[in-house]
This record gives sequence, C-alpha cells and structure tokens, in this order.
Amino acid sequence: MKKIAILGSTGSIGTQTLEVVREHADELSVVALAAGRNKELLLEQIKEFHPSLVSLSDEAMALELKKELEGTGVEVLHGMEGLVSVAGMEESDVVVTAVVGMMGILPTMEAIKKGKDIALANKETLVTAGHLIIPMAKEYGVSILPVDSEHSAIFQCLHSARQQDVDSILLTASGGPFRGRTLEELGKVTLEDALKHPNWAMGQKITIDSSTMVNKGLEVMEARWLFDVDYSRIQVVVQPQSIIHSMVQFVDGAILAQLGTPDMKVPIEYALFYPQRRSLAGDRLDFGTLKSITFEKPDYKVFRGLALALEAGKTGGSMPTVFNAANERAVAKFLRKEIGYLDIIRLIEKCMDAHQVIANPSLEEILETEQWVYSII
Repeated sequence: MKKIAILGSTGSIGTQTLEVVREHADELSVVALAAGRNKELLLEQIKEFHPSLVSLSDEAMALELKKELEGTGVEVLHGMEGLVSVAGMEESDVVVTAVVGMMGILPTMEAIKKGKDIALANKETLVTAGHLIIPMAKEYGVSILPVDSEHSAIFQCLHSARQQDVDSILLTASGGPFRGRTLEELGKVTLEDALKHPNWAMGQKITIDSSTMVNKGLEVMEARWLFDVDYSRIQVVVQPQSIIHSMVQFVDGAILAQLGTPDMKVPIEYALFYPQRRSLAGDRLDFGTLKSITFEKPDYKVFRGLALALEAGKTGGSMPTVFNAANERAVAKFLRKEIGYLDIIRLIEKCMDAHQVIANPSLEEILETEQWVYSII
C-alpha cells in the first residue's frame, strides 16, 4: 500500500488525484491532506479517505473544522506551518504538490528532506528555486515525478534513451482560447472569455495563464530543471487539439511523442505508480475518427508573455521569480476585474525592467524578491 499526502487537495489536480486513489483503493491510501479555504469539500474528503492529518490555509476555518472533527483523532493544522507538516508527515511515501504559486517551495523542501518522492504539479517551485530543489533532491535520493501533462509526456519518452542521446525537447501547447487573435482583439478580452479553455478543465489561475501562454513559458523553465537541458534545446510547438502532449527529438533525428486524450488523471496516475502502469477508466483515442493533428509556431509578438518567460529563464538568477510573482499578482488583479487582460503582461514587463538580478539567490532572497514584486504592483 503506497501512502500519499496531497497539498492542494480541493483544487483541480488534488481532486483528480483523489479520483485516482478511489480507482486504486487497494494500492493507494491517503494519510494527509492540505487545502486552501474550501472547508466543506475538505470535510467530505476526510470522511471518505480518512487521513490522520489535515490543514487549511485559514486559521478560523481550521478551528471550525477542528471542532467538527472532535473525537475522530484527525489532527487539524493551518497556514504555512500546516502545509509544511503535511508535506513532511512521517507516514507518507509520496507527496503530491498541487498548490498554486510559490507557497509550494517550503513544503516541497520539507518533503525532500524527509525523503519523500515528489509528484510535482506546482511548477512555480522549479521556476523560482530549481537551482536549490534539484540538487537537494539528488542529495536526499528523492525522485521528482512530473504531473504536468507535457512534462509527464517528456518523462515517458525519455525512458527509451540515454541523456546524451537527447537532442531537443518539443513542448506542445494548445494555444489557448485566443490562438490566432491580434493584439487589438486581445485588448477586448473579458474575464469570462479568458476562463473558457477549449480543451482542458483547470483552476482559474492556470486557465488565465494558459490563455496568455504564460503557463507555457513557466513550463519551459520547469522543463529546463526537470530534464537538465539548455533553453536552446527546448522548442514550443502549438498543437491545438491537445492530442500530442509533448515530444523528444534524439541526436539521430528520430522523434518520440506521447499521445492521449486531454485527461490529467493519466499523468497523475503515472507519477503515483512510476515506473509501473495501471489501468485507468476514461476515453481512448480513436484514430478512425480523429480527423487531424495540426501544428503551428507560437506567435511571440501577440503572446508576449511567452517571450518574456523565455527571457526571464535565460537571464536566470532571480529573474524567473520576478516573472512568476508579477504574473501571480497581475492575474489575481485580473480575476478581481481590477485590471484589463493585456495589463497582465504589461505589469510583468514593468517588474522585469525594474529588477536588479541576483545571480544565485538563496531561498531568503527568492522570498524577498517575491515581496519586492508585490510591493510595486
């Protein structure tokens, strides 16, 4: 029985992880859950999966939950301390990090120090602190297993080759709901428009990131650390049908691709059971009815967020933290309808232009940089 802890259990990835657990109840069990503010859903999850430790981000809600669970033996914590405790819980074997944003850094580090394998769905951890996380994982002998569909695809394709045989990584993108639009058209985009992704069901923040293609930029930075490849060897390819999840090209010119329906439960299950595979209910590709699989180059001028992400990644140091933090704050403002759609990218560029890069930031400097960004947006 593999025991798992989930950070972000009430979000999109967290709930789908629990669906996988439900399908493999004879092999997977949940020992700890951490959520944001959705106390009601967390309570339902506790009743079904029986974790012994849970946490909520809000202290008042955690106190309410503690009263409701009195006599059950379930320990209830809150805030960052609770998140870190769930991540480092002694009984767990694998920690699924499905929280959104830089709050994932500290608990991921705690889980690594406690020897837990990481099923990583929190890309910001590697984007901002990959230079700290990857060496730490090697030091503690911990596996970092990607949950993003694109990185899982690359991970699967790499199994048939040696590292020195890899020429480049072809990271696919759907192009989001505004593929083919002009800048003038993007200036008229509403919040409701941006929350309608054509292929994937995701949380609000990631859906907005996908629409601006900032998410693909973050994935490029994540791929650089996950697979130890230079940015010159990572290519973004728009694949609108979201059938090819990513590809790897080898030095002899051969390309391996991982295909499947747009279903996040596939990479989640693969990470939880790696290196084995398990059966999974769901739709299958039908090549008899699949009309076409098409490809395009991304429009870096219209989707400038992708270009800025590549610039931040190549600059390195503290600049990826600036890019990520500025995007987090700008997207939050857009979701509250305080700024326009194109203002998201303008604010990111403003922060990048104003920042003095720290070449090899410590964890403290990363968090200070995040706060600096928040102070000017």
